[in-house]
Amino acid sequence: MIKNISLKNSIKLMFLYITIPFYLIFLILSLFVEKDSIFRTFSQIVSLIPGKTGVYIRAAFYRLACQNTSDRISIGFLTVFSHHDTSICEGVYIGPQCNIGKCSIGKNTLIGSGVHILSGTRQHSFSDLNTPIQEQKGYYKKISIGEDCWIGNKSLIAQNVANKTIVAAASVVISEFPPMTIVGGHPAKIIKDRDIR
Repeated sequence: MIKNISLKNSIKLMFLYITIPFYLIFLILSLFVEKDSIFRTFSQIVSLIPGKTGVYIRAAFYRLACQNTSDRISIGFLTVFSHHDTSICEGVYIGPQCNIGKCSIGKNTLIGSGVHILSGTRQHSFSDLNTPIQEQKGYYKKISIGEDCWIGNKSLIAQNVANKTIVAAASVVISEFPPMTIVGGHPAKIIKDRDIR
């Protein structure tokens, strides 16, 4: 067991060193281009690397590029991030083909395939009828997903998710709910409490 942990740590360290030049290019380019814009480009590049190699490179890159992010994470193929102001705690699994906005993800949380985490519900303004929507400023909110949560496949998360929450597959979360609940639907509603047998 100790041998396996030591080997895994050595592999992670090797991939960290491999990723440092790529990260340095990201830092240099972000001096000349808006940081989130260049971050999205680099996120798309690392999302394309298949297999275990891709998992290790993504863990190393996000550890370097995103504040308070662990390298003890697993991020699936074709999953992209849109904001560098994202933090991921250890033990987090994010499935393939996800779109991750500005958020913090708590320890040991599992996120299924095809999940979208939006940066809040006010990313676009549309109140001025004389100005195209794409030219109106929006507001990005950093979404918090608690510890030990399960977010089902194809869910859309636009609001905070409390600790130990289960979100049923294909749900749309636009409201906050108490911890230890199972929620689901369009929009999501409480199905039941997890601590009630």
